[in-house]
Amino acid sequence: MNFNLPYLPFRTQKPRETGLTIMTDRGLSVRETENFAEGNAPYTDFVKMAFGTSLLIPSLESKLNIYRESGISPYFGGTLFEAFAVRGLIDDYRRYLDRYGIEYIEISDGIIPIKREEKLSYIRQLSSDYTVISQSTPTKPIENADHDKWIEFIQEEMDAGAWKVILKENESIQIFNKDGVWNRHFVTQMRESLNMDRLIWDAPEKEHQLRLINLFGNNVSLCNIASNDVIPLEAKRLGLHSSTLMSLLPEIPEKNSKE
Repeated sequence: MNFNLPYLPFRTQKPRETGLTIMTDRGLSVRETENFAEGNAPYTDFVKMAFGTSLLIPSLESKLNIYRESGISPYFGGTLFEAFAVRGLIDDYRRYLDRYGIEYIEISDGIIPIKREEKLSYIRQLSSDYTVISQSTPTKPIENADHDKWIEFIQEEMDAGAWKVILKENESIQIFNKDGVWNRHFVTQMRESLNMDRLIWDAPEKEHQLRLINLFGNNVSLCNIASNDVIPLEAKRLGLHSSTLMSLLPEIPEKNSKE
């Protein structure tokens, strides 16, 4: 920070367990990666190579090294895991991860039909060698499930060995309605049943980021952040944005407020 502005809200520092910001790299070039790291490294914890793009990036190793040297941990998206899993190539998936020194992996079941116990088995197996970030989406095989069932599934994935669980909503099960009002029952049950520090919210939309910050605090963990939204998001977290300046402003002693 270029000036030690007093009375900012508390912000966890890297390396951190909460307040994570995960940028999604959708195909930045090496030069763009260098530029991103130069300007955003202090505020970025992880970079996820979107979808299966790691298979297509010509200078993948160079990009991974740039991120690592900047203190950012890169990993491959859950879609890549599903692409290997649906072909029965988990051993090849491991070899691919090891080839590039990947320590964190994402296990998801948002596209291919994976039986519940099978997904939990993948988490158990792979968590012995990698740090697993599981993505939980209330679609198949839990379509028509309610919020309580989703919480149950999230806890199962944590118990199976997931370090963090990404929550990705769908149209049928959401935390906010169209008016931005949050589901009180869902949030209450989450807070009572889950370790909130282990949750990461999928939040590509700026309005969704703001709602989650207002609901869970400025150190809520968020993912799927665009490369050009990392610093604006950090500004929101610190009350340096018009949307959060007053809501995140701690109480200022009366003496200071008159000066």
